[in-house]
Amino acid sequence: MAGPGPSAALLLLLLALCLCSGAQGVGLYSAEDPLAVLSWESLAPAVFNSSSAWVVEFYASWCGHCIRFAPAWKELAQDLRDWRPAVMLGVLDCAERSNQKICTEFGITGYPTLKFFRAFSRKPEDGIRLYHHGDDIQSLRESIITSVESHENVWPPACPPLEPISAAELHGFFQTNNVTYLALIFEKEYSFLGREVTLDMLQFENIAVRRVLKSNEELVRRFNVTTFPSGFLLVKNGSCRSIPVNGDSRPLYTSFLRSLPRVFRGNSFRPTMVPSAEPTTAPAPWRVADRRKVYMADLESAVLYTLRIEAARFLHLDKERLFALKQYVNILAKYFPGRRVVMNYLRNLDLWLKLKTNISSNEWERALRNNPELPYARLPDNPLWVGCQGSKPEFRGFPCGLWTLFHLLTVQEALHSPNLASPSEILPTMRGYVRYFFGCRECAEHFEGMAAESMDKVRNKDGAVLWLWSRHNRVNHRLAGTPSDDPKFPKIQWPPQDLCWSCQIVINGRRMWDERAILKFLKAHFSRGNIYLDFIKREVEFNKPLVRQARDIEEKEYETERMLEGGKEENGRQDEFEEDKKRIEKPESGRVTRRRSGLERSGLPELHKPSIIKMSTKTKELEEDIVDLDTFSEQHYKSKALKVAGQPGSRHRRSKREVGLIRMEENQQSFDADAALERLRHKSWGGQQFIGTMEEKVEKENGVALRRNQWFHILGVGFSQLDISLCIVLYFLSSMCLLGMYTFFRMRMRYRKGRSGFPVA
Repeated sequence: MAGPGPSAALLLLLLALCLCSGAQGVGLYSAEDPLAVLSWESLAPAVFNSSSAWVVEFYASWCGHCIRFAPAWKELAQDLRDWRPAVMLGVLDCAERSNQKICTEFGITGYPTLKFFRAFSRKPEDGIRLYHHGDDIQSLRESIITSVESHENVWPPACPPLEPISAAELHGFFQTNNVTYLALIFEKEYSFLGREVTLDMLQFENIAVRRVLKSNEELVRRFNVTTFPSGFLLVKNGSCRSIPVNGDSRPLYTSFLRSLPRVFRGNSFRPTMVPSAEPTTAPAPWRVADRRKVYMADLESAVLYTLRIEAARFLHLDKERLFALKQYVNILAKYFPGRRVVMNYLRNLDLWLKLKTNISSNEWERALRNNPELPYARLPDNPLWVGCQGSKPEFRGFPCGLWTLFHLLTVQEALHSPNLASPSEILPTMRGYVRYFFGCRECAEHFEGMAAESMDKVRNKDGAVLWLWSRHNRVNHRLAGTPSDDPKFPKIQWPPQDLCWSCQIVINGRRMWDERAILKFLKAHFSRGNIYLDFIKREVEFNKPLVRQARDIEEKEYETERMLEGGKEENGRQDEFEEDKKRIEKPESGRVTRRRSGLERSGLPELHKPSIIKMSTKTKELEEDIVDLDTFSEQHYKSKALKVAGQPGSRHRRSKREVGLIRMEENQQSFDADAALERLRHKSWGGQQFIGTMEEKVEKENGVALRRNQWFHILGVGFSQLDISLCIVLYFLSSMCLLGMYTFFRMRMRYRKGRSGFPVA
């Protein structure tokens, strides 16, 4: 026997853990894998005061590097299954909400993190970071052996000796060890073959394996060894023969030794079931999402995850890390177009952070809680992925939501910043967050490399939008086809043609991006008008009617504001659509062809054009016979935008090419109320509710004057300003006509009464 059996305490512990665990695995691993799937409940009982050495992988199921590393860790667990119970392997998913606190206590700040716990460890600080040269099985195996040999005072009871044998120990070996065979493996000083074979034979009885170093000249001469590695088999009866294996082949040595007579697997070392954690959350139902939309659920979930999970991994927040966190929260409070309840939460957190110079993990946890006394300043309790939902829990999710959030912030900065030509403040903040908080360290290093390469060359906010878009496509190209790529949502160069047909052009047979069209598409796609509240549950936890009423009003106001912005953008894009059709060919750069899918343009549905007559379903067949005001509307909007851009009070001069971009974002005063009402009816809103909500909002924000203007605007649903003017003139003429008729008949009656012979009552 190679060493003493596992202690009774270890067997009882494993048995208890098995009884309280389920059969299903979580995250990237399952109960079928020969390792322990741990949780916050089973981690400490398993590794503390254990007679085994433990190697635990702390990972996040969404982390791309963790997904690629999981097959190697499973293969390693299969390769080392016979090393148990001397060495035990385990995994713990830090992305699981219930495991967040235990990962913080064990000092996990990046994924994946491998920690080695010596036998009889007592506290999280006893875990040693397991460093390895690569993710291949050989380097991981050698790192584990080196860590096991670091035991100084207390050697794992189940682990056989790994140190080289001496001539003196060999002389009386069979007198002190009750075995039939002793295998000697002669090897060089830095070879791991002897130690690996020793651990491979751990669960087999009646045989022992020891290594002899090349530097042991006495034994080398005694066995006449000239080739390293070489093996010799000593039998208790005194016979000795060489092991018929040539070269450094661990499987051949192990197979030969296990096939010897009277060598068998011991009963006390049969594979023991390892504990498995049960899923704490049931699989979410599939949510059908429209990729043309941006969902508020994804954005709020990304904010939630960055603050309550990513930033909460650290025991202390100070210095550069705290500064990066302050900048990140400030950017969210400044540019995030969230619901009012979420914005109140972010602004309160921003004010609180400004007063802090050092924050502990407990203090940060308390600051992030939803205060019951402030029901109108809250974050959702759990992430909810809609547009970022993956085919499996480990796909997409947080990385997709974080990319979406960063794209949104760069666009919002470009749309609403008072100085468009100034450098972006989003990109440096994003770089600081990824450097100090993003859990996938390999991904963070790749992003830092891209940022160091060209981020400082971005001069304005439109450039920041395009820089992030191009780097995201570079990442998609690097990760396409890797294990972290969702097969149902493969990583592509974005946006595809069915979302933006004008974003890709073909010049001389070569497909290229049109950055001007890309910028317009991004500003439309990530605008407030394209953010939808679908699937968001209203978290009303109080029975106060005022609270419920406030939540209802807040959601309606947000939807109304989104519709307003969306309507302005749609009207402003009509003339740009005509302008793009004129750019079909560019003689100076070769023949240019464009492809488009249906009537979609830049990810938006078919534009609604104002008409004198509002169509109904019954008269839809007569649509071709109706004369509309499309030409007048386009010229009106175009001239209005040009006038505003040419005013001296505008922020800065722009070229004719840039006016089209600005008109889509800022200078559109017209609003397609008919299209908005149709969308609101689709949301089960009535027209009166819409008008009443608009009246209250406008009266609060802009005063009585703008309220009257808005009322005038709403009453003109489907009509242009020329239509309203004509209506007023006709109304005035009809009133004068009625007044004249009244005067005429009044005078006639008096005249007839005054004539002689006319009967008088």
